[in-house]
Amino acid sequence: MRDRKDKRMSLAEAVGAYVKDGSSIAYGALAGREPMAVSYELIRQNKKDLVFITDTTVDAAEILIAGGCVRKVECAYIWVGVVGSGLNYRRAVEQGIPNFIETEEYSNFGCSMRYLAGAMNVPYMPIRSLLGSDLITHNPNIKVEENFHGTGPLAFVPAARPDVAFIHVQRADKMGNGQIWGMYANDDNLCRAAKKVILTCEEIIPTSEIRKIPNMTAIPSYCVEAVVKLPFGCHPLPVSGYYWMDIPFRREIVGASKTREGIVAWMNEWVHGVKDFDAYKEKVGISRLNRLHQMEIDNYQIPEIQTKG
Repeated sequence: MRDRKDKRMSLAEAVGAYVKDGSSIAYGALAGREPMAVSYELIRQNKKDLVFITDTTVDAAEILIAGGCVRKVECAYIWVGVVGSGLNYRRAVEQGIPNFIETEEYSNFGCSMRYLAGAMNVPYMPIRSLLGSDLITHNPNIKVEENFHGTGPLAFVPAARPDVAFIHVQRADKMGNGQIWGMYANDDNLCRAAKKVILTCEEIIPTSEIRKIPNMTAIPSYCVEAVVKLPFGCHPLPVSGYYWMDIPFRREIVGASKTREGIVAWMNEWVHGVKDFDAYKEKVGISRLNRLHQMEIDNYQIPEIQTKG
C-alpha cells in the first residue's frame, strides 16, 4: 500500500477505512497544526472506544472527548483555552460524562521517549527525569530498575505504537512526502512509530517542488498510507505560514465547554450540523478564513510560501 504513487483520498474515506472502534490513535503537532477536522469527522462517523495517545494535545483532543469517542487517554496533559481548563476531559474522568475515561499519565518528555522507542522498534526507553516525579507511583507501566551498568536506577517507559496517526502538514505531494514549517513536536518520530499514518495538508504540490527543499520533508512517503488535501484543516488553531489562530472562535469553544449542555449544543451546530469540513468552512465564512490567512502572511517571513493561499 505504501508504495502507491497516488495516495490521495477524502477525509471521510480515510477515517472510514483506517479507524475502527477500539483503535489507538495519535495526533501530530502541539497547540498549533492540530488536525481539528479529523476530530470533527471521527465524531460524525461515531467512532467509539478509541485510545488516544499523545504528549499534549489541546482543542482537537477536547472535542474528541466531548464527542464520546475516547475510552482511554495516554498523555502528559490535555487542555483548551486557559492552561489547565480541559473541561471536557475533566468531566469525563471525574463524572463519566459523556463516558468514563481511563488515564495513563506520563511527562511530556516521557511521552516523547515513548514515540522514539516506537520509531526505533524497541520495547521501551530508559529516562532519568521521571525518578523525580510521583508519576511512577501512579502509573504501573513505568518500570524503575537498577541500571545494569551500575550507575543508579532508571525509569523505563513503554514504546508507543498507535494504530493510526493523523499528522497535518503545510505541504505534501500525492505520494505522502510531507513538509512542516516551524515546530515538529514529535511528528518525525510519530510517523515512524505509528502503524498507519494519514497525512492531511494545506496543499498538495508536485514532487519536483518537494525535492527543491528536501530538508523540510519531515514525513517521508514510506510512512504514509493516505494523503488528504484539507485547507484550513486545523481551524481554529493556527498553521505556521498559512493562517493565524481564530481566537474568538476558540473562546466560543471554551465558553461552550463550561457545561455539558453547552458543548453538546456547540457540536450540534458545528459538527453534526454540517455535512463535512467544506460545509464547516462555509459556515465559518470564507472571508473570515482569508483574513486569518492574511494575518499570518503579514507576520511570516518565508517568501516562498507567501504566494500560496
